[in-house]
Amino acid sequence: MSKLGHALAEQGFTVVNRGYQSRKYTIEILAIQAIGAALTQCPLESKVNFVAHSLGGVLVRQYLSDHTIERLDHVVMLGPPNKGSEVVDKLRNFPGFHFINGDAGMQLGTGELSVPNRLGKANFDVGIIAGTRSINWILSFLIPGSDDGKVSVARTRLEGMNDHIEMPVTHPFMMKNDKVIAQVIHYLKYGKFKHEEPLKAAD
Repeated sequence: MSKLGHALAEQGFTVVNRGYQSRKYTIEILAIQAIGAALTQCPLESKVNFVAHSLGGVLVRQYLSDHTIERLDHVVMLGPPNKGSEVVDKLRNFPGFHFINGDAGMQLGTGELSVPNRLGKANFDVGIIAGTRSINWILSFLIPGSDDGKVSVARTRLEGMNDHIEMPVTHPFMMKNDKVIAQVIHYLKYGKFKHEEPLKAAD
């Protein structure tokens, strides 16, 4: 996320780029460790925005389901499995899957144990960017519809979201894409993405 962080800093945002041990803990614990700790590094009295990739978006939802951030302004999610991912459903029992993805990864399915599906609709201002290109055709084979190699476009959507846009980028690299970064900045400034104007018919 460093390239995105630098771009935001150049736009005048104070950036807190905090990592977390995604393979070691559950979503509930990671939300407190990552979001709670990051908030302590934010300047007092300033508005708070989140830009989260993949699981990070679910951590934001988990945190906000139990906490109120009075200074919260905008949230931008990049490729979030807001309705879980079929990849987890189909590979969860595959040897090594739990070791690679950890407890939090096992909670990202689409069934009864899905944490994202348990969290409900958004009660905060959120814009979502979904990727439509994949470099992992094996995983894409397991995902119905358009996807970014990990999450389908349909499952990035979240009830209550403010805006949603599809971009021709892949899941692991979307945060490094210049056009994605421009859309993130636009949303943080204006509360909406910059959608292309439809072509008008010639007179």
